Amino acid sequence: MAKNYTFLIYFILLHISSTLGKTEQCKILLPKLLANFDISISNKLYMDPETIHHASNDYGNMVHEFPAAVFHPSSIQDIITLIKISYNSSVPFSIAARGQGHSTNGQAMARDGVVVDMASFRKQRKEVAISVSEDPLIGYYVDVGGEQLWIDVLYATLEHGLAPASWTDYLYLTVGGTLSNAGISGQTFRYGPQINNVHELDVITGKGDFVTCSSEKNQELYNSVLGGLGQFGVITRARISLEPAPTMVKWMRLIYSDFSTFTKDQERLISMNGVKLNFLEGMVLMQQGSINNWRSSFFPLSQHSRIASLINKHNILYCLDLAKYYDHPSDKMVDKEIQVMLQGLAYIPGFHYEKNVSYVEFLNRVRSGELKLQSQGLWDVPHPWLNLFIPKSQILDFNSGVFKDIMLKRNLTNGIVLVYPMNKSKWDDRMSAITSEEDVFYTVGFLHSGRFDDWKAYEAQNKEILKFCSDVGIKVKQYLPNHNTQEDWKNHFGGKWKSFLERKLQFDPRMILSPGQKIFNNNYYQVF
Repeated sequence: MAKNYTFLIYFILLHISSTLGKTEQCKILLPKLLANFDISISNKLYMDPETIHHASNDYGNMVHEFPAAVFHPSSIQDIITLIKISYNSSVPFSIAARGQGHSTNGQAMARDGVVVDMASFRKQRKEVAISVSEDPLIGYYVDVGGEQLWIDVLYATLEHGLAPASWTDYLYLTVGGTLSNAGISGQTFRYGPQINNVHELDVITGKGDFVTCSSEKNQELYNSVLGGLGQFGVITRARISLEPAPTMVKWMRLIYSDFSTFTKDQERLISMNGVKLNFLEGMVLMQQGSINNWRSSFFPLSQHSRIASLINKHNILYCLDLAKYYDHPSDKMVDKEIQVMLQGLAYIPGFHYEKNVSYVEFLNRVRSGELKLQSQGLWDVPHPWLNLFIPKSQILDFNSGVFKDIMLKRNLTNGIVLVYPMNKSKWDDRMSAITSEEDVFYTVGFLHSGRFDDWKAYEAQNKEILKFCSDVGIKVKQYLPNHNTQEDWKNHFGGKWKSFLERKLQFDPRMILSPGQKIFNNNYYQVF
């Protein structure tokens, strides 16, 4: 009898997106059907147009997929119950956990399925969500709910004088969301991605099993979930390593006109022994872009015309973005260490800028720009992003073919273009995340913002960039990947595809979780 009811539930869910006029009727019927399984969750499914619309969109603002319902859990058990209903039904419905919806190609959507609103869970969760502890074997750590925001993790751990070592550039993302991808930024070269700083996880698998896993216990699930794009389970808790938190940051930017020199200096800095950086990124500066960008207003206004003149002279510049942490405003040693570190770097003389900021101000540097864009109505626009990993041996070819050819020719209004190296030794290849095969590889992020009438021009540029890489044999891998066919996904995972598929069959055999990634249910989405 239960299976028959579950089929009816799924039948209703399947038709909601095409019969939105019947939303009120469905809102009445669905809870009654769910009550046959667990009355505690039947009133937590929402099908009103506003909630459905919110869950059908993401930061990319290009892909729209309407779920049948949005689930607002108040406990971990609620999520377990929902997944078990689908897993045990004769016709399972898809389920996607949506954190902040910061994906750009519908990865957190579930057409005709159920979106689990983790933001709602964050507000309603009854269990303790962030807790700092110490263990004699692993030191300090923080247990964090997967639905929690990294900005809240930062503030909670700083109360103990501690903080995670590895971050993303933007902190208003969920812990579960970034760990499902990898979690990278300018700290990755030294501390590894965020997934390499996790001791333990609590996960609800696609079977509805609640499992605690680590590198020693239930290791297969642990390695599957970290960087696993949400395919194997919903992260409900992560145990993250902590270190003593600094209080201040020496923040520097150096400008280059020669890309080869720029990359050599980057590679030298990430391999230095002794005096070490805490953060290293790089940016591309072009005529059609602004000197400062919304992510950080760094350069003083008095220098804008001088930098703009240099860009006009060279057409394209490269900016090294560095940070060194320290503890006391009066600490003179940090300046001496930086002098040693910068010796021999071949940036353009006179184009070295620096300032001192608090640790929190540095880590949360993107927030002020976000709030400004929101106030101007420029935040909820299309974001046709493309994020790539490029082998060190091919980064010069990429510069010649992309930065100095495709981008200059297309002459689009330039968004933010990041380019900086990482050390593969800081990644754990047993995890699901995919990187380049070389010991040093670069991440290149085209973080464009468009308008609703011009974003397809950026998408066309992205496709041209990928085609160029394919044509000349650059072994590119996408970070935050977006592929439309299983063959493309096989190529993406390469030698990991077999184990990725085996793990899927083990932990989510009915292919319930994260359908928006389009790995196991191809070509079902619409682009408007």
